[in-house]
Amino acid sequence: MEQLKTVHVSRMTGKLEGFKSINTNTISNQFCIKQFNSEKDTICKNCYSHIMLSTYRKSMVESLERNSKLLSNTILHSQQLPTILDLYFRFASHGELINDNHFINLINICLKNELTTFALWTKRKDIVNRVLKTIDKPSNLILIFSNPIKSRILYKTPKNFDKTFNNVLENENVKEQNCTGQKCKDCLACYKFNTASVIIEKVKKY
Repeated sequence: MEQLKTVHVSRMTGKLEGFKSINTNTISNQFCIKQFNSEKDTICKNCYSHIMLSTYRKSMVESLERNSKLLSNTILHSQQLPTILDLYFRFASHGELINDNHFINLINICLKNELTTFALWTKRKDIVNRVLKTIDKPSNLILIFSNPIKSRILYKTPKNFDKTFNNVLENENVKEQNCTGQKCKDCLACYKFNTASVIIEKVKKY
């Protein structure tokens, strides 16, 4: 009997030190490619993942591409989904939702691991809204709309989302900036329901 392929879980470093994450391949995601190459000056033009995976982190691409195909091609069996023992867990520190299957598989990971709080950053309102017409959002999933437009803070949370994540230039909205460079494990504003619903970070340079 052929062994079931399982989802790869990454251990994060830097700002995300202490977190684990399920990631996909940014540089093969057609949405990401289009946004990165767009003439519009969106935050995707500053994409750290695209830059890393194209240069000094090429070694990660194979495992992330495997996740991309696995999560997007079909709805996975429960045995293929990881068991998570962490209190907080991140989806998509690399990559973006690919299609409905991808999002449904992430929802099923949440349902399998009810004691973990999961946070997903995404710009794909179309996928989220389409899937959540037929499936209830798990109570342990925080959906964060990643605002693609720099220097235009989105204070109103879109339908089905819990928070917005916004990027401004270093000298803009300085007093409102509440993602200020500390490690995520020491902040957890994005990983708890009862914290700020509008997250504001200055644009990083890579």
